[in-house]
Amino acid sequence: MIYLSCKALHLIGAISWYGCLFYLPRLFVYHAMTTDVISKERFIIMEHKLYSYIGTPSMIVTVIAGMGMIYFNPAILSGWLWLKLFVVVGLIIFHYVCYLHMKSFKNNANNKSHVFFRLFNEVPTLALLIIVPLAVFR
Repeated sequence: MIYLSCKALHLIGAISWYGCLFYLPRLFVYHAMTTDVISKERFIIMEHKLYSYIGTPSMIVTVIAGMGMIYFNPAILSGWLWLKLFVVVGLIIFHYVCYLHMKSFKNNANNKSHVFFRLFNEVPTLALLIIVPLAVFR
């Protein structure tokens, strides 16, 4: 029962975290295209709230619940999970890189184009294409 509760929390956290990972880079696309000060300030607020109030707490829930799943069922520690954990570490790094981009926008120091952020936006999708089949076909 505890394992399944951890699994449910893990899925809820991951879905919420992915909402941030999908939407925040899309905000960066629009932010990079914006020229007026009012819109730039609005994007800074939107990015901060999404990252701080949804993305980071969801990431923390995802990681803690995932560790709980491993703790309560150590038998799942097999080859597929190690690859999944590797990809998850990459997503955590991606999450932090999003923070750095937010900081550069806030400091008016962004030097990346909207085209860069359109490509950057695809990273979470690639990770998802690895993680989901690993979990389903383990």
